[in-house]
Amino acid sequence: MLRKKTVLILLLLFMVSATNEWCVAFNVKNNPSIHIDTFKITHSENASELPSPDLLQTALSGYELLKREHTINRPEVITIIDFSLPSNQQRLWVLDLVEGKILFHCLVSHGRNSGEVMAENFSNKPGSYASSPGFYTTGETYFGKHGFSLRLNGIESGINDKARERAIVIHGADYVSPVFIEKYGRLGRSLGCPAVPEELSREIIETIKDGTCLFVYAPSESYLSKSPVISRITSVKKG
Repeated sequence: MLRKKTVLILLLLFMVSATNEWCVAFNVKNNPSIHIDTFKITHSENASELPSPDLLQTALSGYELLKREHTINRPEVITIIDFSLPSNQQRLWVLDLVEGKILFHCLVSHGRNSGEVMAENFSNKPGSYASSPGFYTTGETYFGKHGFSLRLNGIESGINDKARERAIVIHGADYVSPVFIEKYGRLGRSLGCPAVPEELSREIIETIKDGTCLFVYAPSESYLSKSPVISRITSVKKG
């Protein structure tokens, strides 16, 4: 266990360091790929605990870009959601980039009109009840119909910038649980919000509130080809 934790810490610290070089040119073609091989080798020893190496690299590259532009107020953590995974798998991570720790790895829902088990359709339109991919910053907390919740600021024009208008927030939900999966084979679905397990929601929200980076990945060509942030930091491996 100690060896695994040590590998994880070294991986995260190495990747944060690597993004400094990666983001100078904002283009993967102008950067050496030796660190990608290193990620694959290291990650293979801890495969169930982290996002895929390509996704993690993209998320950290975007994070570094936003940090350099002073879009992020609290750079010590990043939240990553991987909508290439089915909802019956844990696909949300909160990573501590200072200590090199995984703070949370848990289930997260997608919007009801994004799909059943897989999130396949995405929208920025009010009333679409679909998830929106892309980079966000976290906002302020409040108490609403779902209890303690966290507002999100979509920062990608035409992709998620209507998050406030759509009331896309992080909140807890009873349909985000292993019990629901056991009964239905998938999580329940939201109106577009990334809902998390009720028993973790307050702790997650308190950890990531007030200006941290959130990256919601979607393997959708309409997102990957149009994302202002993705186009500046990397070309995402498709297929």
